[in-house]
Amino acid sequence: MGRITARRPVTRVTIGGGEGGTDAARRRPDALAVEEPLEIRVRGTSLAVTMRTPGHDVELASGFLVSEGVISRGDQFRSAIHCGGPGTGGMLGGIGAFAGSSADGNTYNVLDVSLASDVPPLDPDLARNFYTTSSCGLCGKASIDAVRTVSSYDIALDQARVPAAMLSGFPDELRRQQDVFDKTGGLHAAALFDAATGEALVVREDVGRHNAVDKVVGWAVLNDRLPLAGTVLQVSGRASFELVQKAVMAGIPVLAAVSAPSSLAVELAEDSGLTLVGFLRGASMNIYTHPDRILLAA
Repeated sequence: MGRITARRPVTRVTIGGGEGGTDAARRRPDALAVEEPLEIRVRGTSLAVTMRTPGHDVELASGFLVSEGVISRGDQFRSAIHCGGPGTGGMLGGIGAFAGSSADGNTYNVLDVSLASDVPPLDPDLARNFYTTSSCGLCGKASIDAVRTVSSYDIALDQARVPAAMLSGFPDELRRQQDVFDKTGGLHAAALFDAATGEALVVREDVGRHNAVDKVVGWAVLNDRLPLAGTVLQVSGRASFELVQKAVMAGIPVLAAVSAPSSLAVELAEDSGLTLVGFLRGASMNIYTHPDRILLAA
């Protein structure tokens, strides 16, 4: 798994597992999910720092730019370069660009993004250079009004319909494709499903649930698939305001979570026309907003 996982020794204790019912302890290697900072730059200007699991960094950056309203189409993303030691860097592209690798010494923790010439320069207020933890992607926002970014897509008009029985199988399919979670038990995941066929289009993992979603949206950017009409975004944890916002900004009409949504997430979903499903576990689910998109068997 390279930089995605790391192995460290741990002391494994089993209460009552030793001879005569004594507690047993033994040293053993354990796999950990790697967490490292990624600085996202746009045209050389630092935009944000996020803690993430390395891998799919270009998707992460491009998805983040969609969430922030900087870009809304695949052709607006040109390329990205991992910045390392002096003179190093590997071009990593979007549509029509190319992939490569850099020389030794590149930490791969700084990514500089090039955008199309028709994308306006960044608003200085947007370049909010703050420290983002893996559990919260918008901690640096000054107010709720600042994160109510206007989407380029009206998902209220999306005619997607998904059978409840098919939707109920998405969490298991997401879990089945969590390769790194199997090794570490320490990653969130997000998947994009076709609402008509149930096909899993892309699955991404990360220590941050917001990063996993950005990677999914970034996949759509690099494959020129925005807006993501007729799709379902399935996440492995709870549904926060931030995840609802990311879905709305990418044109996703349905967001499903295995855990609870927040009150603000429900409010934004209602206002935006997004169908929000929570506590999707087995044969049951709670539909918090716009339930008409979920089809029930007669």
